[in-house]
Amino acid sequence: MQEKEYKIERHDLSEDKSLKPWSAADEYLLQTFNELEKKPKHVGVYHDRFGYFACHLEVDTLTLIVANKSQEKAITANTEANKLPVPNFSNPLSPLKKKTDFVLMKIPKSLGLFQLFLEHISNNSMVKVKVTCAFMTRHFSPKYLSIAEEYFETVEQSRAVKKSRILILSGKKKRTNKHELTTSLDYKGQLYKQYLGVFSSDHIDYATQFFLENIELNKTDKKILDLASGNGIIGIEASKQLPEAEVHLMDDAYLAVESAKLNTKNKKIHHHYNNELSIFDKETFDLIITNPPFHFEHEINIQITLELFRGCHTRLKKGGNLQIVSSKHLNFKVHLTPLFSNVKIISEDKKFVIYKCIK
Repeated sequence: MQEKEYKIERHDLSEDKSLKPWSAADEYLLQTFNELEKKPKHVGVYHDRFGYFACHLEVDTLTLIVANKSQEKAITANTEANKLPVPNFSNPLSPLKKKTDFVLMKIPKSLGLFQLFLEHISNNSMVKVKVTCAFMTRHFSPKYLSIAEEYFETVEQSRAVKKSRILILSGKKKRTNKHELTTSLDYKGQLYKQYLGVFSSDHIDYATQFFLENIELNKTDKKILDLASGNGIIGIEASKQLPEAEVHLMDDAYLAVESAKLNTKNKKIHHHYNNELSIFDKETFDLIITNPPFHFEHEINIQITLELFRGCHTRLKKGGNLQIVSSKHLNFKVHLTPLFSNVKIISEDKKFVIYKCIK
């Protein structure tokens, strides 16, 4: 029987047409599933970035566990475009309505997120669940095996196909204690909590530290956005200096948003789980501050970052400013100058630079 073909697009704000919405590892994982003699009824899929599995899997109950709003939007767009029902979505912190008997996972770049996924699977699956995890061989880490062995008795590797492999996990271990899902990072005596899988897991990111030491805040900054906020530290520290300001924290990562909620109960700080600035009205903010992303899993893609900068320009009030910390080699000034009337460097060292862009 010939497999039906589906049109799947990336839907990630990128203009790079050379990037594919799935990899050989995804294909291998789907092939392994299709070769099962008996199809499982309740399947969980972790880390389906653009909906490759959502479109191809036909099972009684399919649940997509997504960690990013961009994933959810891309999956929805691709299932709708192919006239397929939108699947059930969940997140890696919430219990599933039905326990899974089979799991497919594209192993994420973050080992912390891989562990958090396995913790979620351990708590939301049947005793005899089988877990299949795909990865490209160039991304392999021995820690894949050691982390998997914390949760499963048997951890097997497949043969390589098109430079990809699969880990097959079975024999779920009985565990009396759940793994701690958060870590705590110190910044000037305050501990910032964050869930496993959130960017910079063992220390406050050095670019963020440099930003916090050199950021320019003004009493006229009444409405502030911390874009790609992570655990919330930049926006929260800004709020300490400007206690009357209304501060908004936004991140594409669900675990980042939930981490930021752990770190503040301030009613003037608002949390947004989203990847697009279109949720805000035009000319809303006096100040936007950001340590923007340019790594997306194993890809380096500044196109997405540049699209966010364009959104920032639209959402800033006249005279408002965007402050960005970045690695110097990215040379964002070349891209910012056509957007903003005034782009200057606040501070720089050997590694990082802070730009202030005035609208």
